Amino acid sequence: MFNFKAFRAIDEPERCQKFVQGHSDVLKQYGVTKVTSSNNDWVKNPFVYVVTVEEAETEEVVSGLRIHIAHPDYPLPMEQAVSQVDHKIFSLVKDYSALGTGEVSGLWNSKSISGYGIGAVLLIRAGIAIATQINLGSLLALVAEYTLKPSLQKGFEIESGIGNSGTFFYPKLDLVATSIVMKDPKNLPLADASERERIFELREKVQFTKIEEGPKGKFEVNYDLLLTNNNWRNDI
Repeated sequence: MFNFKAFRAIDEPERCQKFVQGHSDVLKQYGVTKVTSSNNDWVKNPFVYVVTVEEAETEEVVSGLRIHIAHPDYPLPMEQAVSQVDHKIFSLVKDYSALGTGEVSGLWNSKSISGYGIGAVLLIRAGIAIATQINLGSLLALVAEYTLKPSLQKGFEIESGIGNSGTFFYPKLDLVATSIVMKDPKNLPLADASERERIFELREKVQFTKIEEGPKGKFEVNYDLLLTNNNWRNDI
């Protein structure tokens, strides 16, 4: 059984530290020792929300992602990364910020649960589902090749206004990242019908248990996606 938990970063320091350790371990396994999105200052950022996945028996955090809300005092991870090669990222984020925007960042998955479909499938759905709780008009992301297709299926589209038609070599010269955007996280007009249905279910039920099925078969998931502190606009 896996437990999905959504929360504001500054409210759950211990969970954040489990996230940090798990993410760091995964990056090292893939030979990445320095990456902007792994900067751990986010644990003190009041404009960051997190979804973690715990293995129920061990309480080990085995997967996670973050949503960074764009704010003048807290640059998005992709602003810091992409600005090294394209300064248009700043005006792009500013334009989307007019209606509130956030970046889905730091998505990682422990090798111990590889093949379940948790990170690239279930976790991205959960991240999109909580976007309406924090009242975001759009979502941005910088994704690796293996997460591009599942992200497009969930309603993202390639943001071609930056980089080489939206692509970059990041975080290493032999890895390609693509900038994507979801312009309507509430209605999900570009999402596959099945994905839209699943995300709407997460959004409506918020706290429930379900049997999910992935390449490795069926498994139980306990979802707790209710954000108890979601009015970030009061902190602007």
